[in-house]
Amino acid sequence: MTPAFREATAGRRGSPSDLLVTVEPRDSGGVTVDLRSKVAPYYGEAIREQILAVMRELGTGPARVTVEDEGALPFTVTARVEAAVRRAGFEARIPPPAPARTSRPGSPRDRLRRSRLYLPGGEPKFFINAGLHRPDAVILDLEDSVHPAEKDSARILVRETLRAVDFGSAEVMVRINQLPLGFADLEEILPQLPDLVLLPKVESADQIREVDAAIRAVLERLGVDRPIWLMPILESALGIEEAFAIASAAPRVVALALGLEDLTADLGVVKTPEGSESLFARYRTANAAKAARVQAIDSVYGDVSDLDGLLAYGRRSRAMGFEGMGCIHPRQIPVIHQAYAPSPEEIEKALRITAAFADALAKGQGVVSLGSKMIDPPVVKRAERLVAQAREMGLLPEPAAPAGESR
Repeated sequence: MTPAFREATAGRRGSPSDLLVTVEPRDSGGVTVDLRSKVAPYYGEAIREQILAVMRELGTGPARVTVEDEGALPFTVTARVEAAVRRAGFEARIPPPAPARTSRPGSPRDRLRRSRLYLPGGEPKFFINAGLHRPDAVILDLEDSVHPAEKDSARILVRETLRAVDFGSAEVMVRINQLPLGFADLEEILPQLPDLVLLPKVESADQIREVDAAIRAVLERLGVDRPIWLMPILESALGIEEAFAIASAAPRVVALALGLEDLTADLGVVKTPEGSESLFARYRTANAAKAARVQAIDSVYGDVSDLDGLLAYGRRSRAMGFEGMGCIHPRQIPVIHQAYAPSPEEIEKALRITAAFADALAKGQGVVSLGSKMIDPPVVKRAERLVAQAREMGLLPEPAAPAGESR
């Protein structure tokens, strides 16, 4: 046995939908699998075959693999076995993108991003049903929710999740670690083509340009023509001061997000439900995002039991110019969608403005009026955007196709 090889483990014992894998390299013989699983009578042979296939693909040579399984799905089995193999001293491998990712078009630049559900990157039990809650996006988180000792294992799990799990209509995001550690995350996940990468604790435009170059290089190497967007998170006083430079650093940036937990710590103030201590940062973030023509995304609301407080916070956030926020529990999703929805009165007014504009165009008039009031072009543009958003949110029906045309 090569001296560099050693016994190693990965995964978690006793955690639903997970497993603990121990790999013991040997001097001779083949690969043996000792499996203890509550689903062994039904899937034991399939699990063994999968583990043997992964070991062959990784080229480990002789080894004993001991598995304590709690009903893990195949993508988790693959991830945990590979993490244990790497920790044992064998070389890494980066698989090609799964067909399910390459065949899926990238998300539109200006799509709805009202709700983004954070999922801890080391906890597979949260992944499978996340799309059923209908968030606008899911975030596979490799940063704050993952213990420093588990970063390597979590990034492999997130990679396999991107390859295997269907999150429905949700935009699939990955929050990497703060640079430079985040570059190791990018190496693992970018070939699996996430829709968007969140960059935490960004403080300079150069950080955006570095990640933008890394994404461009991967897409060129794969020969894939689809977007991978960027959403920087401002979480420090310096980040707030550099907000516009960060938001406009690369065309790949589609939104600018705010992280108030770290920001308030950096400022040395106490975070409150009302958010009065962070008003400057929130207005600065929203203004910088609008100036750079990207979306402004607010921070999470930490009290998952206070849905009334969340609704009030979300409505204030929308009034400040934010278009969405993060969430840490599925029960927050419908409340956030309600908070960021235009009111019936807003929709009615916007429809009247757009109708007046269309009527003026049809008559060849250069001036748009609604009753006794003149309507400026920026007002028309805002109304058109609100109507489009209302349709995307399902608050308005799609316009009927002209006669003789099918939609």
